[in-house]
Amino acid sequence: MDKKLIESTSSHFKAKFGTLPESLFLSPGRINIIGEHIDYNDGFVLPAAIDKYICFAITSLPSDDCVLVAKDLNEEYRFSLTDDLKPVSLMWANFILGGLHQLKELGHALKGFQLVFSSTIPIGAGLSSSAALECGVIYAMNNLHDLQISKKDIALMGQKSSHTFVGVNCGIMDQFASVFGKKNKAIKLDCTTLEHSYFDADLVDFAFVLLDSNVKHEHLTSGYNVRREEVDQGLAIIKKNYPEVSSFRNSTLQQVDALQQELGENLYKRCHFVVSEIKRVSLAARAIQDQNYKLLGELMLETHKGLSKDYEVSCPELDYLVDEAIKQKGVIGSRMMGGGFGGCTINLVKKENIKGLISTLSDSYFKEFKVDLKAYQVEISEGTHQVK
Repeated sequence: MDKKLIESTSSHFKAKFGTLPESLFLSPGRINIIGEHIDYNDGFVLPAAIDKYICFAITSLPSDDCVLVAKDLNEEYRFSLTDDLKPVSLMWANFILGGLHQLKELGHALKGFQLVFSSTIPIGAGLSSSAALECGVIYAMNNLHDLQISKKDIALMGQKSSHTFVGVNCGIMDQFASVFGKKNKAIKLDCTTLEHSYFDADLVDFAFVLLDSNVKHEHLTSGYNVRREEVDQGLAIIKKNYPEVSSFRNSTLQQVDALQQELGENLYKRCHFVVSEIKRVSLAARAIQDQNYKLLGELMLETHKGLSKDYEVSCPELDYLVDEAIKQKGVIGSRMMGGGFGGCTINLVKKENIKGLISTLSDSYFKEFKVDLKAYQVEISEGTHQVK
């Protein structure tokens, strides 16, 4: 629990509205330990909620009037629940309006409210601050009005907010991890069925450290779309030759290798990565449960190599950070995290070596790219919840 964040959000609420808030909620960002670019390939992911949060301070009103205050941006937005809720020019407000719109459409009776929110989730680092925002507000409304909405439906409504009010056609992982996270637990999630299981993830002497490259290349959207087309083409060829295969999940590397010539270089590499990564997620879940950190680190490195060489969604900055990190004392795993072409690497590091890693790589990265490196140590924490 982030006491400093809670206190500052509550204080801002009191300064703004003259009284302390009726309720407080925390909604976390997330990491994905392993399982990249396979959510849309019938695969599994291994995310976890982290100790970076958005804090919501909220009080119900007797009217339909609503006031949203973004403390960190020093911005606010006012509206009435009787309004026809539509996307507005303030992007952050749309993550909230999208959820409220769905609640209204489902016929839930809502009251107006005053809301102040503030965050410790770094913006733009790929830690899903947007999922924390949309799911946190829906969770708060569910709690305040006793709407009896399930956690699964809160996550799905958060995802739909992104689709309809923000225009981002995201998968379900971010919202699911934010809502379903548990302290010291990784979630193995089937992105197709939403079946999930928890694996113990008490890292003991190790921790995850995120190194933010502070770059975002323009290829992300175009590259993502092209990769989806390529794997669809590749799977069609596999199915044609092996009718028993229904998805990448029950395809094998032997089948992919046997079709290397027919697939061609690009499709072969894409399919090879997807089939390998699906298997790595299951191995990693067991490794983290068994505290086999050496194996977990090896799997993370294999994933990065696959993302860089076979799926080709890395970039020079990310490759540099992984290559240099793994040379440092106490680092046993490193890979790019997220869609690629920029963003963060996630590193499995012995706690006693974290400061040395950050110091060394901050200096060398700036010398190499003339870009400042940001670093965040994260702990696996509780999902969205009310602060008692």
